[in-house]
Amino acid sequence: MSSPKGPSRFVAEHVRSIPYSGIRDFFDIVQGVPDVISLGIGEPDFVTPWRIREAAIYSLESGHTSYTANLGMPRLREEISAYVAANYHVNYNPKNEVLVTVGVSQALDLALRATINPGDEFLYHEPCYVSYAPSINLVHGQPHQIHCSVQSKFAVTPQALEDALTDNIRAIILNFPTNPTGGTMSREELEAVAKIIQKRDILVITDEVYSELTFEGEHTSIASLPGMKERTLFLHGFSKAFAMTGFRIGYACGPAELIEAMMKIHQYSMLCAGTASQEAAIEALRHGRPDTLEMRDQYKLRRNYIVGALNSMGLSCHMPRGSFYAFPSIASTGLSSKEFAGRLVNEKKVACIPGNAFGPSGEGFLRCCFATSLDKIEIAMERMAKFVSEVRDGRNK
Repeated sequence: MSSPKGPSRFVAEHVRSIPYSGIRDFFDIVQGVPDVISLGIGEPDFVTPWRIREAAIYSLESGHTSYTANLGMPRLREEISAYVAANYHVNYNPKNEVLVTVGVSQALDLALRATINPGDEFLYHEPCYVSYAPSINLVHGQPHQIHCSVQSKFAVTPQALEDALTDNIRAIILNFPTNPTGGTMSREELEAVAKIIQKRDILVITDEVYSELTFEGEHTSIASLPGMKERTLFLHGFSKAFAMTGFRIGYACGPAELIEAMMKIHQYSMLCAGTASQEAAIEALRHGRPDTLEMRDQYKLRRNYIVGALNSMGLSCHMPRGSFYAFPSIASTGLSSKEFAGRLVNEKKVACIPGNAFGPSGEGFLRCCFATSLDKIEIAMERMAKFVSEVRDGRNK
């Protein structure tokens, strides 16, 4: 292989090999198509509740524009500790077991950089959020996927975990509810997986950013199970539950030794999260719960409609128990995920994400985000049903 020429020769090899995000790559195509109904980007269509925005505005008007402590504002860390204890039944010391980050993405990056040695093997379950494998690669780890199937409702089964384990596995990333499948795991399912994790002495990084958007049953954090707190980094944030994507605010909770290691990296890279965003996060935790519940109820109505519509047009779709994504199978059309999504946006002006953007296990599926208004979802489903019918008619000719 010839060496790269020009300025690209200065790019690190491990960065050069990282692929573009399948989501962003697809939306470069979508941007050129006018009047598209987007069921693509995973972002709430709700504006951040006024009381939270007002807290950020008041912070700026009050002149709170300085750096905060590297770990984050003490008041915010206290609120996070209280919120996690009340809602996830895990107690963390706000002084040394909570770190405020620039979104959950930074929390994940810090967790990986603080725990991976070059060559360490990390597990993640697939289909999954697009950044997990690349993030592991960027810190010179070796990602290994656990295949999750629609038959298990995209949960991690003990058998799938056992099949993926090697002697060199250092940790596992869990994300429940899951982007893109909407899969969740019950307490009993998590307990079965936790037994294996404890036996093999594996670290858990659990990304629970969609947990407030659980539609049926009670969300259980693996960190709350006996023997798991001391081997778990709990990651969470404000983007999904409080519609605060642009505030870029998240947090990590875990053993003091691990949080300190993450903070060391944080202090030399990001330093601290934005002050106004931290003030807004305090307000969200104190008074934002009613807004979250109202948004969740709206998502549930949309979920029920979109899943029913997808099944009616012959695209088999399991009922997601969390997040705001439907993940129908498009295998019956005979099209690949990329071909289906590409033709759908060009022929019917409906944008969804091909399932293979979320790893090879996602091939044959489509991610449809229902964090958009119900009237747009209804139009999108009408267009998609017509597209599916035309594809099948074309195959039968």
